[in-house]
Amino acid sequence: MFKNKKGFTLIELLVVIAIIGVLASIVLASLNNARLKSRNARRITDIKQLQLALELYFDGAGGGQYAGTLATLVTGNYIPSIPIDPLGNTGALCRTAIGYCFWVPAAGSRTTYHLGANIEDAANSVQLMASDKDCNSGTGAGCTSGVTYSGGFNGNPSPDIIYDVQP
Repeated sequence: MFKNKKGFTLIELLVVIAIIGVLASIVLASLNNARLKSRNARRITDIKQLQLALELYFDGAGGGQYAGTLATLVTGNYIPSIPIDPLGNTGALCRTAIGYCFWVPAAGSRTTYHLGANIEDAANSVQLMASDKDCNSGTGAGCTSGVTYSGGFNGNPSPDIIYDVQP
């Protein structure tokens, strides 16, 4: 009279789907945090590579004078290409959006460059942000002693979200 039924009930299937959904959301949240940290690490690496390329240029050019734009580093084979932010942003965006900002005068000594990258999550990068220069190359505040700037960007906004370097 009674048939032997095999399989899952609707309630059992819904419980399994709910558990899978919860686990998937936990994994995706962790993955997004890892991606953010990865983009920030790439930004720091790009800025340091650009700084190294500038220093190599200064040593090779003799006297430490820099004439031209950052494209000079590419044509001189000091760096393969000018870095682009992992999110694709370009230009002097450090005050308004995630991206890189470069301030190198058209001609001048190596004591006047200022490179920066806007960090996506400065609150979780306190140790990283403690090692940058916090220079305001627009006013000269916090920059290398004796250097006069006539333009640039603020590497020490509040909150400190810009990782910046200079010689």
